[in-house]
Amino acid sequence: MRIGIGSDVHPLVAGRKLVLGGVEIPFSKGLSGWSDGDVLTHAVIDALLGAAAMGDIGGHFPSGEPQYRDISSLTLLQQVKDKLAAEGWRVGNIDATIVAEQPRLSPFVEEMRQKLSQTLGIEINKLSVKATTAKQLGFIGQGKGMAVAAVVLIEGSQDEGI
Repeated sequence: MRIGIGSDVHPLVAGRKLVLGGVEIPFSKGLSGWSDGDVLTHAVIDALLGAAAMGDIGGHFPSGEPQYRDISSLTLLQQVKDKLAAEGWRVGNIDATIVAEQPRLSPFVEEMRQKLSQTLGIEINKLSVKATTAKQLGFIGQGKGMAVAAVVLIEGSQDEGI
């Protein structure tokens, strides 16, 4: 078993869709990014890659590469799942926390969990998504961005002899 930690932060900007965990959320702003800017999925991807000692999201899907422009982060997550499976790893569980002042995210959490668990091929009870605010502190608290922290456990046969 291995544990990985991932985090991501993106500014909110006008003219973009707000996508978290593959779910489009009605809001006046979206997250800036080369792909769809989905900070939740990006943090999960980084946690998975970190747990498997396979680098980070930028190394696998570099900003500036045309094939990743506006791509769904769920597509990237599927590719990471496949890369981990090829190395003998499977997801044990995931716990992620979104930090955002607005919009209110609790009505969308279950759909996020469903999309992420379906993409990863794991039971929904192995995936937790929570949302909290920054209590009006810093750029997140001022409504200028969002951040996510994710922790994952992966299981496999890669640590023989340890």
